[in-house]
Amino acid sequence: MRARYGVPLGIMAAGAAGVAYAAGFEVRSFRLRRVTVPVLPPGMRPLRLLQVSDIHMVGGQRKKQRWLQSLAGLRPDFVINTGDNLSDPEGVPETLDALGPLMEFPGAYVFGSNDYYGPKLRNPARYLLEKTSGRHGLNGNAPAVGVVHNPWEDLRDGFDTAGWLNLTNQRGVLKVEGVSIELTGLDDPHIKRDRYARVAGGPSEGHDFSMGVVHAPYLRTLDAFTADGYPLVLAGHTHGGQLCIPFYGALVTNCDLDTDRVKGLSTHTAEGHTSYLHVSAGCGTNRYTPVRFACPPEATLLTLVERV
Repeated sequence: MRARYGVPLGIMAAGAAGVAYAAGFEVRSFRLRRVTVPVLPPGMRPLRLLQVSDIHMVGGQRKKQRWLQSLAGLRPDFVINTGDNLSDPEGVPETLDALGPLMEFPGAYVFGSNDYYGPKLRNPARYLLEKTSGRHGLNGNAPAVGVVHNPWEDLRDGFDTAGWLNLTNQRGVLKVEGVSIELTGLDDPHIKRDRYARVAGGPSEGHDFSMGVVHAPYLRTLDAFTADGYPLVLAGHTHGGQLCIPFYGALVTNCDLDTDRVKGLSTHTAEGHTSYLHVSAGCGTNRYTPVRFACPPEATLLTLVERV
């Protein structure tokens, strides 16, 4: 009997331990990554950019709130929020409270689908099926029915009142100690709200540095930003794969980006131009899948330096 049942029971025990680790420890093991990106014009001083993404706030997540508040101690030059702040219609006050200290710094934001709509319970295996079929979000799937509408207007008003720039299919300019930073943003491509034609044309003259911002790194948006000559594009959405295999990596990105670039710094090439791409693994999860494995929650401090 020991020989017959020992291995299956061992596998079950290992699986249970993995789930306990993913749900009980790693999902709350917040990290700060530091990345240096050589994108600034010669002679320009370094800029410290803090990117926060995919917070997916649910009521009562005190540790996450305290950790986000503590990031203000980094004293970044500016902050970029790449969306999916909510996973609870009641989560706006706690999100604004958690980000309150960061809103003392110059900043800008775009929204993701979960800022607009509450998550639905779904089989995680559907992400693998969508990968094999090339269908993600509303990009090939039928429109969502019976979804919860989040109070995104309250979130927008809170960010706007603090002085953060709304980059929803818009351009904006941040002034940071005499440096002019042009930001070009898109609404979420995952639900087909991106309208690149409204902001097309590439960096404007008269600014020290220009960059693109989007929630979900769909290839059509990366192609557009890169072809227009933006040296850096920031995105989130992927959760870094969320459930990864050690020594292998992510299985899915939840968009048409390849898994090799599911998180961190990489490059993207289109029409003879190359841009740096930074994808944040984010610091939260959908409220119905509160687990992470081999992919801890994060924010990133990017130090922008002179290009080589």
